[in-house]
Amino acid sequence: MKAFSMKSSSMDTHMGSITIDSEVIAQYAGSVAMECFGIVGMAGVNVRDGLVKLLKMDGMTRGIKVILNDHHKLVLDFHVIVSYGVSILAVSDNLISNVKYKVEEFTGIEIEQINIFVEGVRVID
Repeated sequence: MKAFSMKSSSMDTHMGSITIDSEVIAQYAGSVAMECFGIVGMAGVNVRDGLVKLLKMDGMTRGIKVILNDHHKLVLDFHVIVSYGVSILAVSDNLISNVKYKVEEFTGIEIEQINIFVEGVRVID
């Protein structure tokens, strides 16, 4: 499967073409993910030293990768930090179903795959 990071995605309609920037998809997907129980936030991983940090809301898209594959379907990678004591499987299932439904409805582009990378656990006060 040949995949590439996309700058934008476009689709043709009877009225003309619609172009959606990948940053818009990442922002929307991130806001949906943040509504999910057990998600503390998106994680930024420093490749050089391997440190993981919780990204602020305005930079959360750095923790989300949007890819358009050969079949013109989306693949989303989430790097997340979860709450201590939650079921990672339950949180992941919830994130996948919410993001898949809402992002497909928002963009009109089918999601083929959602990958979740749990980069850390945080205790919430």
